[in-house]
Amino acid sequence: PSIPLMMGTRETPRVLDDKIIPIERYGVRMMSLGFLLPEDQAVVWRGPMVAGTVRQLLTDVRWGEQDYLVVDLPPGTGDAPMTLSQSVPITGVVIVMTPQDVAFTIAGKAIAMFRKLEEGLGRSIPLLGIIENMSSFICPHCGQETPIFAGKGARYAAEKLGVPFLGSIPLDPNISLSSDEGVPAIVAYPESPQAHAFREIAKALAAQCSIHSMADHTLLRQIPVIRRS
Repeated sequence: PSIPLMMGTRETPRVLDDKIIPIERYGVRMMSLGFLLPEDQAVVWRGPMVAGTVRQLLTDVRWGEQDYLVVDLPPGTGDAPMTLSQSVPITGVVIVMTPQDVAFTIAGKAIAMFRKLEEGLGRSIPLLGIIENMSSFICPHCGQETPIFAGKGARYAAEKLGVPFLGSIPLDPNISLSSDEGVPAIVAYPESPQAHAFREIAKALAAQCSIHSMADHTLLRQIPVIRRS
């Protein structure tokens, strides 16, 4: 529900041929309950309604041809990630955590959930990597980097859990400010350390998606083999 505020639009989605047309801003197509419900209405739903909404946003929205479809899920091991994994074959999962040890514990449980779902579904759910959010504070005056939270951090978590470390995003009040103003930080402050971190993480994530796609046997069978005589 926060996406309309953070992306700076309160448009109402159109419906065409019984399909919802996603809102587009900053070159990103998006859909959120925030576009479908009154701004002050709380979403208090039980599991079956959450599961139904996840399926609806997947199947009833005309996404068209996309390079990537990113689904932002709530933290923890609830109905939304389970429904998503059971409804469509997903390229992979990204875990976002803060540096504290308690966040490491929660991330470990989320990864264990997806590995358990793999067993039940009989197909792979690749873990593309871990991102560390609010990793440190970079002084805007002297550039000194200072850790804010205690804990071993996401890099340690990635090593212990056996998944790639995709990068870290420093804490910056401008990210909160630009989000409240409806402008992504990477657009509002394109030369900031945070914008650089976002770009590097996007590159690392795209690389992991490519690696796992190439490893998929169904894709490999479509690649012609040229044999030398």
